[in-house]
Amino acid sequence: MNPQALIDGLISGSTIGLGAIGLTLAYSILRFANFTHGDFLAWGAYFTLTIAGLLGGLLTGLGAPVYPFSFGWGLPLAVLGGATLTVLLALGLDKVLFGRLRARGADAIIVVMASFGASMALRSLLEFIYTAKPAYFTSALQIAKPLGLGVRATPDQLLVIGLTGVLVLGLHLLVTRSATGRAMRAVSESPSLAGVYGIDVGQVIRITWIIGAGLACIAGVMAGLLVQIRPYMGFDLLLPLFAAAILGGIGSIPGAMLGGLIIGLAEASAVQIIGAEWRAAVSFIILVAVLMLRPQGLFGQKAA
Repeated sequence: MNPQALIDGLISGSTIGLGAIGLTLAYSILRFANFTHGDFLAWGAYFTLTIAGLLGGLLTGLGAPVYPFSFGWGLPLAVLGGATLTVLLALGLDKVLFGRLRARGADAIIVVMASFGASMALRSLLEFIYTAKPAYFTSALQIAKPLGLGVRATPDQLLVIGLTGVLVLGLHLLVTRSATGRAMRAVSESPSLAGVYGIDVGQVIRITWIIGAGLACIAGVMAGLLVQIRPYMGFDLLLPLFAAAILGGIGSIPGAMLGGLIIGLAEASAVQIIGAEWRAAVSFIILVAVLMLRPQGLFGQKAA
C-alpha cells in the first residue's frame, strides 16, 4: 500500500470508527439498526457550526486560527454545545418515537422502519434549514507537513487521529471498568434479567443515546473540518458506519474502531488502485463478505 494512502485511510477510518461506536452500542443495547445515527453526525456538525458562528460574533478573537491548526478556540467550545444539542435531539427522538415503540413491544423491523423514516425527516429538515449548499468550519488553508517515508498530513488531520484515540480509550475504560459500563453490558446481554437484578434499564438506554449522539457529533465535526459540511454527509457515511460496526462485532467498542480503520484503509486503497468513483462500493463489498463469512464480526461471539 502507498504510504500516503495509509495515512489517508487512518484519517478517514478514525471518523468512521468513532461514528460506528455509537451505532454498535445502539444495536447491542436497543436491539435495532438505527438509521438516524448518520443524521446525528450531520446535525451535530451543523449545530457546532451555528454555535461557532454565534461565539465568533459575540467574542472577538475566538474565531482566529490557533497555530498550527486551521481553527480558533471557538470551535472546541462550540463542539461542547453542538454535542449537547445532538444529545437532546437523540433523547427527544427516543422519547417521542423509539421509547413508545419499545413500550408497545413493537417488532424490531417496525422500529427499524421507524428509524428509516425518522432519518429521512431529519435529513430533509436539515436541508430545509441550512439549504444544500456546502458549509465550512474555516476558510484557512493548511499545508500538509512531511512526516517521513513520503507521507504528508496537516495538523488538523493529525489532531483527528489523536483525539479519536483518546476518546476510544476513555470510552473503553468506562465500559470495562465502571459500574455504568457493567450495567450497559448486562442490559446488552438481557434487558429483562438486568431489570430483575435491580439495574435501571431506562437509565442505561439514556446513557447509550448520550454516548452515541455525543460521539456522532464529534465525528461529524471531524468530517466537516477535514472536508465540508452537507445535509447528506451523514447519509453518505451510513454504509461505512454499518460495515465497520458489523465487521468489528456488534457491541465491541475496540471492534468498531478497528472496523472503521479497516474500512478507511480499504477505501483509500481503492481510490489509489481503481479510482474514487468506486470508493462507496468498498464498504458494501466488505459488509456482504463479513455477513457471509463471519457474521459475528472480528470481536463478536458466534450465536449458539
